[in-house]
Amino acid sequence: MAATAKPNGKSITDSDISSKIPATANPLAEEPSQIASNINYHAKFSPHFSPFKFQPEQAYYATADSVRDRLIQQWNETYLHFHKKNPKQTYYLSMEYLQGRALTNAIGNLNVQKAYADALNKLGHDLEEIREQEKDAALGNGGLGRLASCFLDSMATLNLPAWGYGLRYRYGLFKQRIAKDGQEETAEDWLEKFSPWEVVRHDVVYPVRFFGRVHVNPDGSRKWVEGEVLQALAYDVPIPGYKTKNTISLRLWEAKASAEDFNLFQFNDGQYESAAQLHSRAQQICAVLYPGDATEDGKLLRLKQQFFLCSASLQDIIFRFKERKGSTASLQWSEFPTKVAVQLNDTHPTLTIPELMRLLLDEEGLGWDEAWAVTTRTIAYTNHTVLPEALEKWSQPVMWKLLPRHMQIIEEIDKRFIATVHATRTDLVSKIPSLCILDNNPQKPVVRMANLCVVSAHTVNGVAQLHSDILKNELFVDYVSIWPSKFQNKTNGITPRRWLRFCSPELSNIITKWLKTDQWVTNLDLLTGLRKFADDSKLQEEWASAKLANKKRLAQYIEHTTGVPVDPSTLFDIQVKRIHEYKRQLLNILGAVYRYKKLKEMSPEERKKTTPRTIMIGGKAFATYTNAKRIVKLVDDVGAVVNKDPEVNTHLKVVFVPNYNVSVAELLIPGSELSQHISTAGMEASGTSNMKFALNGCLIIGTLDGANVEIREEIGEDNFFLFGATADEVPKLRKDRENGLFKPDPRFEEAKQFVRSGAFGSYDYNPLLDSLEGNTGYGRGDYFLVGHDFPQYLDAQEKVDEAYKDRKKWLKMSILSTAGSGKFSSDRTIAQYAKEIWNIEECRVP
Repeated sequence: MAATAKPNGKSITDSDISSKIPATANPLAEEPSQIASNINYHAKFSPHFSPFKFQPEQAYYATADSVRDRLIQQWNETYLHFHKKNPKQTYYLSMEYLQGRALTNAIGNLNVQKAYADALNKLGHDLEEIREQEKDAALGNGGLGRLASCFLDSMATLNLPAWGYGLRYRYGLFKQRIAKDGQEETAEDWLEKFSPWEVVRHDVVYPVRFFGRVHVNPDGSRKWVEGEVLQALAYDVPIPGYKTKNTISLRLWEAKASAEDFNLFQFNDGQYESAAQLHSRAQQICAVLYPGDATEDGKLLRLKQQFFLCSASLQDIIFRFKERKGSTASLQWSEFPTKVAVQLNDTHPTLTIPELMRLLLDEEGLGWDEAWAVTTRTIAYTNHTVLPEALEKWSQPVMWKLLPRHMQIIEEIDKRFIATVHATRTDLVSKIPSLCILDNNPQKPVVRMANLCVVSAHTVNGVAQLHSDILKNELFVDYVSIWPSKFQNKTNGITPRRWLRFCSPELSNIITKWLKTDQWVTNLDLLTGLRKFADDSKLQEEWASAKLANKKRLAQYIEHTTGVPVDPSTLFDIQVKRIHEYKRQLLNILGAVYRYKKLKEMSPEERKKTTPRTIMIGGKAFATYTNAKRIVKLVDDVGAVVNKDPEVNTHLKVVFVPNYNVSVAELLIPGSELSQHISTAGMEASGTSNMKFALNGCLIIGTLDGANVEIREEIGEDNFFLFGATADEVPKLRKDRENGLFKPDPRFEEAKQFVRSGAFGSYDYNPLLDSLEGNTGYGRGDYFLVGHDFPQYLDAQEKVDEAYKDRKKWLKMSILSTAGSGKFSSDRTIAQYAKEIWNIEECRVP
């Protein structure tokens, strides 16, 4: 029988626990002893494992079941309250959600952390240990997905009637391993057993069709028929607000085929694969986030995923609308936009537009003008990128094959838009080829999804002031002249609950103590109250001890995960985000290479005068993105040499942190002192990790890009290490490069040459470094201006080294960073969306 360690060090068997703690259902328990009984009840009567086991894994699942009891009760009350009050509601559609672990967040938002910690102690377990059993939900990749999750937390906390919709990916994007050849990808295993947080809704199932043909009825109306029909089954993940009863949900769709679709005759004839063909296709839809799309089958699968999300979600939204209306006799479709707001998180859910039109035209029998009025008043679009490759364009033949009725609708939208331009804006007629939705280039006809969004949505927003300005003045400039009031800015934000209150309890307690209130957790602007104490030596000492505790926790994790011991007294310098050339991890590692080379050339006395630094880089490179994977390999190779060099490794370490996800971020961000946000100016729409680091008192070295611009304004220019070309300088610098006018800094050449020399092993880095050479050509010409910004980057890093030596100055800057981060709460962002785009109001559960 398993034995479990008690907090006092003695061991007890599972049967001891069972006999001492009654196994009694108490779903709304608040006292530790009642909670312990409820956990024990779930261990015995909601069993997921063999009996007599109550080790950490079993304890985690039983604890999650216990917390879920309370969440389901609150979810039911919230749903009922919204049903009664019938307010306008927002539905947020996103292909990604990076939720992170749910246990700490749920008990934190429910304000029962201490009660659960005490209850688990009674059961012979420790909350910290139990928390570590949970795997991150693998439903996202980067900032887009994490933003969506922060938004849900804020919607619930602000008591807004709002819901999230996404897909239930079984294997996620991938789990990253670093092997001798660099990054390796394996399937995520978060659902290998099951997730205790989701509630399957067997009564919420909708049909979703693919392929087929369009049947024209005698009266001219149209119907999409035949093809392949799958079922969308709903799984709800409850999202509790902070210290409020409101609990909303993230509804995730799973694709299923029915028993009718299983061909028993074929199976018994030995044709096993063809017998279950539709079941196999259904499984593919929610298998992986962003499946490779180099082949036509890959493109079809991605498009299927996007349409599956849009169609299932819209059918559900329409069902809810009708359910609240009661009888169909009183149904007025013109009221739909007064009860429903749909937000598209980037272009992935664009098919919501033609699908809503199809449902209104073909299923509900509306005329075109009425359906178009409903659609355009309902849907709003958030743009997240100005990168051309990320503005989705789908092949017209692929679209006609998969979604023939939707292509007819898109053609009609485009035709009417072009006619409007001809009728009202003759000055823009010459621009129609770039403004219209369908690019009919005979070599490669495509549907431009961003154009479809801009033409159809009532509001289009960017996600940081600089990004929104670029949208208005460059990317969408002609649309702005047609619809000047359509475009807005909504600077992104992060939830202060997960990103400070729960991930850095020591720092949180210090902030609460000095502000004499914990109200800052839901009113982040109160952090400005720290400014007046920034020079106070007592606060600085407390601040330093909290930062050190976080650094020690991180150092333990790094050694456990990578085998590299790191010294918490060194400057912790961290860059974690998706690996992409525009995010310029290459600039960071070339800077580290140059630093290593200079340290090697110094005498031991000279080295002692330098600022010891531990550089950590983490993030996933997309499986087919070769240069990004080369960057990962380079970071790892540099680390392998530097960390074993006895002359240097007390002054510099370089670590690649594998499998970056939300839980890893919750260790890295509180433990960081310098954070690198060094994208080529004008290319990062916003960034949100910059906000998380700044909120945790970490100083930023960065360019004037994305939200860096606003962070620098808020925390003070003196507390930000700035370098690099500005967004308006970038086009001219690229032109100068093409014309052969760029003169590289000798330090840049030295760093590249050191890599080429084989100092970091035999791997051929020439193809990666060649992207920084030459003036023009595919994969050449240093498009991301690493060479141009390198000397300024080194100069800024020297300023960092100097500032870190002055402990009082650094601590003051760190405090001022946190004090200036109030603007970057997702509560502020979501309140603005609610008021200025969605037109929804608080609907608090009494």
